[in-house]
Amino acid sequence: MRKVLIAGGGIGGLSVALACARAGAGVALFERHAEFSEFGAGIQLSPNVVKILYGWGLQEALAEVAAFPDRLQVRSASSGAVLGSLRLGEAMARRYGAPYLTIHRADLHKLLLAALQQQGAVALNLNRSVINFEQTEIDVALQLAQDQTERGDLLVGADGGWSGIRRQLLADGTPQPTGHLAYRALISQARLPVHLRSSQVTAWLGPQMHVVQYPVRGGEALNVVAIVQGQVQGDMSHWDHSGNAAELQQRMQATCKTLHDLIHAVPDWRLWALSIRPPMRRGREQADGRVALLGDAAHPMVPYLAQGAGMAIEDAAVLARVLEEGGWFADTPDADVAARVPALLRQYAQQRWQRNARVQATAIRNGKIFHASGLLALARNAAMKIRGEGLMDQPWLYRGI
Repeated sequence: MRKVLIAGGGIGGLSVALACARAGAGVALFERHAEFSEFGAGIQLSPNVVKILYGWGLQEALAEVAAFPDRLQVRSASSGAVLGSLRLGEAMARRYGAPYLTIHRADLHKLLLAALQQQGAVALNLNRSVINFEQTEIDVALQLAQDQTERGDLLVGADGGWSGIRRQLLADGTPQPTGHLAYRALISQARLPVHLRSSQVTAWLGPQMHVVQYPVRGGEALNVVAIVQGQVQGDMSHWDHSGNAAELQQRMQATCKTLHDLIHAVPDWRLWALSIRPPMRRGREQADGRVALLGDAAHPMVPYLAQGAGMAIEDAAVLARVLEEGGWFADTPDADVAARVPALLRQYAQQRWQRNARVQATAIRNGKIFHASGLLALARNAAMKIRGEGLMDQPWLYRGI
């Protein structure tokens, strides 16, 4: 049985483990924490991603925990006026073959883990830090803490934006701050006044800020993300920071009453300073030799297209497909398999890096549009009123891979 080594047990790591295990590979996954967990709050999953998850047999599990909003609405943060809207729900499912859903990150992580645990030949290793790796002509060796070594046919670095696998593979530095701060919160809709409860996705746009809200957990909770421009001190490579509610309220003082009320209704926030890399420029940033990078390890991106988790899941699906179509899972002599891996990973990289680069660049552009002021904001608002749904839809993205 072919063996895939995976560094990282987040959504990307579990996705590639599940995709490869379903295709017939043995999987050994290494997570540095003592338990599987997922930080953050909600994420949006568009049809290109939902189709993959449904293909992995997760449709019923998703239906139990996700929300299925019927509309994405863009509003002015200052006046509250509706600038444009995009039909989701049945309209999007008919157009692209799958719905648009919103889900808590922890809920997605749990259902991926549950599905993976039902697969054979899967070893999930907790509290196992990866120190480094070494490639040979026939395999790759993963060096773990306590002088332990694990060998496999290929290695997938799914260890996040500050990936140690990428650092050794490419030696190209770390993600750089964007100057944007993300405040995230999750609040029970039952705790909110009726006029603040919502079953749709709403993006509020204003000068140097925007806020996104949408339901999760079957609509029982509301996920709220407020992104403002600014800097913080210290290590901000994770979500383990309490956001200052009073400071955020002050920043949102000039917003319309509905948004003002929503920000004041949330008692606790988590804070993260957004850091990214430039859009991908070549396939080697996705794979080199026997090592493939996936998700944030390959292409960290700002959340202004809601595709960070989605691109990691697409990466996982494409990697497993390339290996399967290349006959890597077939019962062939070991020497043939060993020689084939680098070429197959190059195919994976060529199928992924340009799409990922386009998503990264589009997300960066959206951030400038979202936070616009003056004449640029007026032009944005006018374009949305004229073109409406045609401007907000993304066929090149939502059709999928």
